[in-house]
Amino acid sequence: MPAAAPLPDLSQLQGWAAELGFSSLGVARLTLSQDARSGLRAWLAAGMHGDMDYMARHERLRGHPEELMPGAVSALMVTLEYTPHAPHWRDQAWSTLADDGRAFVARYALGRDYHKVVRQRLQRLADRIGEAIGPFGYRAFCDSAPVMEVELATRAGLGWRGKHTLLIDRRRGSMSFIGTLYTDLPLAEQAPESDRCGRCSRCIEVCPTRAIIAPYRLDARRCIAYLTIEHAGSIPEALRPLIGNRIFGCDDCQLVCPWNKFAQPSRVSEFAPRQGLDSALLVDLLAWDEATFAERTAGSAIRRIGHERWLRNLAVAIGNADPQSTDERAALLAALSARETHPSAVVREHVAWAIDQLKRSVNA
Repeated sequence: MPAAAPLPDLSQLQGWAAELGFSSLGVARLTLSQDARSGLRAWLAAGMHGDMDYMARHERLRGHPEELMPGAVSALMVTLEYTPHAPHWRDQAWSTLADDGRAFVARYALGRDYHKVVRQRLQRLADRIGEAIGPFGYRAFCDSAPVMEVELATRAGLGWRGKHTLLIDRRRGSMSFIGTLYTDLPLAEQAPESDRCGRCSRCIEVCPTRAIIAPYRLDARRCIAYLTIEHAGSIPEALRPLIGNRIFGCDDCQLVCPWNKFAQPSRVSEFAPRQGLDSALLVDLLAWDEATFAERTAGSAIRRIGHERWLRNLAVAIGNADPQSTDERAALLAALSARETHPSAVVREHVAWAIDQLKRSVNA
């Protein structure tokens, strides 16, 4: 009987990952600490997951990875950068946020849906490992299953959990997707990276809705990413003015993070902006009917929110505008008026609010 092929070492795995465009690779053993599990339980018990019922429903699978994939003992953790190619990308992002006639879309969502891109590359990584050692058990994930990705990536030595709760790599910052490959291979875990946030609190201070209620603790119910993407109903009125022109997600905490001065432009062409969404006008986007929305967001992470939430978010953003001329105000009101009789009560409510905001600002 032939001897089993030796397991690949870390340098081999990292080399294969780099060939596929991944920024980094590390290994974590699938034995999560009690602290990680209890922290998740406390966060859920406080209701900070909001309407994301799946977080509570699959709590056990997050804390017990071996139940998500029986036989799994290790996780190959990878990152894939999505930093824009523009040399002054942070300045450009701030410029868009300051222009209340334009829509701000979180940088990660400007290109192709990252779920698909990362999982496809993880599959190719698994294929490469299989070529070297023969068949083995694995499952690939990217924000697609109950996996404690940041916890495992930290354990794998890929960075530390920042105070904004995202993974930070001292060589690349935080503008990266995390991919996970659960495997039955008994690979050695890497040494974790030490926390380098120090006394910095810029991410906490800049958050428009004060969703980062303490270092490393995020109340999703106040987070703009949650409100514009995960939350399906009416956005609380008190939070609407704080959303500004952010129609899909929010990058403020990453834009101010000092570590993102080290962010490298993405090597993945699929993450380049599509449909001009890095500088689109709010009124143009509000005019998209459902068919246009489906066509222009095909293959994008934006498509998952659906046309109703798209219009809701745009209405809020337009309601937050401060038009500088009578003509600008008239154009915004006309765009909103075209949606006043929309079949969705949620859309109608937010359109009515936005119209009221624009009319009130005239007399302010």
